[in-house]
Amino acid sequence: MLNIKILGVRHPERYAVRRSVLSAQNELQAQYPDLAVEIAEIKDPGEIGKYALVLILPSLVVNEKLVCTGRFPAKKEVLGWLLEAMGKEN
Repeated sequence: MLNIKILGVRHPERYAVRRSVLSAQNELQAQYPDLAVEIAEIKDPGEIGKYALVLILPSLVVNEKLVCTGRFPAKKEVLGWLLEAMGKEN
């Protein structure tokens, strides 16, 4: 199971990251149909502060590991992080 958290206080920023994550998830599930993915959006500044110092710009956490902060990751990057979390090679 992949546990993904999208961090950010503003909805448009979380939405943009969610699109990249969902696109990468769809590509992975074509290869691994049994892959379970849980996606949560964290908007509480106190919760965000547990992972990242940046509140306004988005951050991304995969399996409790901060993989991206303060920017919008591309689908290819997200795919790489998800594969890494699964223990697969890029």
